[in-house]
Amino acid sequence: MGTKKCEVCEEAQSKYKCPTCLIPYCSLACFKKHKEIPCTKPESIQEEKVYSGSGTDDEKSCYVDEQNEVLQELQLQSIAASNEIRYSVKDKKLQKLIYDIDSSADPENELDNAMEDETFRLFTEKILSTINP
Repeated sequence: MGTKKCEVCEEAQSKYKCPTCLIPYCSLACFKKHKEIPCTKPESIQEEKVYSGSGTDDEKSCYVDEQNEVLQELQLQSIAASNEIRYSVKDKKLQKLIYDIDSSADPENELDNAMEDETFRLFTEKILSTINP
């Protein structure tokens, strides 16, 4: 993944992408500013359905816009090996936020809401710094 400039402030390097429209942004402040106007998913993006797990019928599927954004095995292992991340997921508030996203009928909206929470935002920053040192 190449580095991109924040499309909200147009100054800083982006660290994140809007889960809805995929524009790059650099901070929670820029995310909030971007979300002042509702955005939509670009129609031109072809989505690839990616499955993980054993292949059972109750398995969840997810859609990936760009195959290079799928985490590699070493990145997943880095996340699992991080004591800081492992400690973070013990937080009940964070567990509820993750559960709410995972079980939501509208997970993108739920993710947008979770990004407003400092605990969740710091957790995502820890993950990103682990996989992109």
